[in-house]
Amino acid sequence: MKNQKFLILLIVDIFVLASVTVAGFARHGEAGSAGLRMLTTFIPLLAGWFLIAPFFGVYDPARAGDVRQLWRPFYAMVLGGPFAGWLRGVLLGNAPVLPLFVVVLGGFSALAILAWRALYALLVARRLDHDG
Repeated sequence: MKNQKFLILLIVDIFVLASVTVAGFARHGEAGSAGLRMLTTFIPLLAGWFLIAPFFGVYDPARAGDVRQLWRPFYAMVLGGPFAGWLRGVLLGNAPVLPLFVVVLGGFSALAILAWRALYALLVARRLDHDG
């Protein structure tokens, strides 16, 4: 069961960050034509998340299922966002990264992760109430 919860968290985290990437390109009217260029945002976003998130314990099922622990994934993405922005800049050869881009990328990613993880925690709490 623990591995199943871990896999759910992992897969949906990836899906959420992919959705943020697609939404960002769509916001700029480029979702239909961007194709593989989206990877220049998605891969750094995943790298930022997966480098920081484990240090916050976001894949611990007990913490992930506790609404009081929602600060963990939120702050993990807030901290992972600047790294993602910097890495994207390196990949694209744009050394000075626009601070506004970093704030928007990190902020929207953190809010998206927070929304999904809140839903997860509420569903876990509801299941515990139902089962116990």
